Amino acid sequence: MADASLKRQPNGRYRARYRDADGQQHERRFAVKAEGQLWLDEQAAAVVTGTHVDPRAGRVTFREHAEDWRLRQHHRPATQARVETMLRLHVYPTFGDRPLSAIRPSHIEAWSKRLADSLAPATVRGLHRYLSGILQAAVRDRLLASSPMDGVRQPKRETKRGVVPLSVEEVLRLADAVPDRWRAAVLLAAGTGMRQGEVFGLTVDRVDWLRRTVRVDRQLVLVPGAPPTLAEPKTEASVRTIPLPQVVVDALAAHLAAHPAGPDGFVFTSPEGQPQRRTAFSARVWRPAVRTAGLDQYDDGQGATFHDLRHHYASLLIRFGESVKTVQARLGHASAAETLDTYSHLWPDSDDRTRDAVDSALGAAVQGSGQSTTGPAAGGLSVAR
Repeated sequence: MADASLKRQPNGRYRARYRDADGQQHERRFAVKAEGQLWLDEQAAAVVTGTHVDPRAGRVTFREHAEDWRLRQHHRPATQARVETMLRLHVYPTFGDRPLSAIRPSHIEAWSKRLADSLAPATVRGLHRYLSGILQAAVRDRLLASSPMDGVRQPKRETKRGVVPLSVEEVLRLADAVPDRWRAAVLLAAGTGMRQGEVFGLTVDRVDWLRRTVRVDRQLVLVPGAPPTLAEPKTEASVRTIPLPQVVVDALAAHLAAHPAGPDGFVFTSPEGQPQRRTAFSARVWRPAVRTAGLDQYDDGQGATFHDLRHHYASLLIRFGESVKTVQARLGHASAAETLDTYSHLWPDSDDRTRDAVDSALGAAVQGSGQSTTGPAAGGLSVAR
């Protein structure tokens, strides 16, 4: 380390000074000489090992660094909007104006505790991931020597309650409760499992009327400060072709006859003919329909959501014997594990089939050898039921 020095000043304090690998000069003052020498030794070791951090770098505010990080990420438009909203609402009010070097693990733990009192555990975990990514980037950029997130525990994952799908009768009540221009959208979501953004982003050219299929390769997303726009689906696995049941084909045909697609080809639009915003749809269409259908207390008082139509579709596939891989493909899940995590409780119980399989093979063999399968066997072996 170049030009390192430790000198006593006229006031009796010690000035420690050095130049880093970039030629930048740094200094600190100490009351005790040994403390100054220890600081110089630590900085020298950091320069040699390549972990040196400019002591002034940590003065950058969290918001400045986080915005720089956010704009560098290769996120899909919908993810970009979600990250911006989550940081603005839940992170910047606490950390935005703090210098990076002033953020301590205890600050993060207190912040996490406050969030847990008002937000779902999954939301808090997502905020932890964003905060961790931002602080790790600060370490890589040599703005911090280490991340204050190290050792901070994330909220425990809540035990997932099994999805309780809407019944056919409940879906039909919702279809009857929405305005006429949205009836086909309810039947489309319930009959294909398409997500809300995929339904709102559907254009006429994605419907193959002859083969009775719909191609899902886009979704309508909201980006702050911009009109609704078409973007890639949630994941690569979300790009899929779904068979259209005849009931959905008929509903779409009737819808387009009554509400023709506009210049952009959107099947579903607002009454003004514009791409439909989810917030406006929820306030003006969906929530009133849920109340009219008597489903405002569904799911322990949470009320039915548009996403529950997707769960209904999955439950129908499972009820009629479709495999996990088929359900995964129809829903556009990234893996079969995701499908099982959500819907495994809906597949028929296999206990009886397991018993029958073993009895048909092992039971027959045991009986053929003269052993009993209903009580103690020779040699003390018994077959438990």
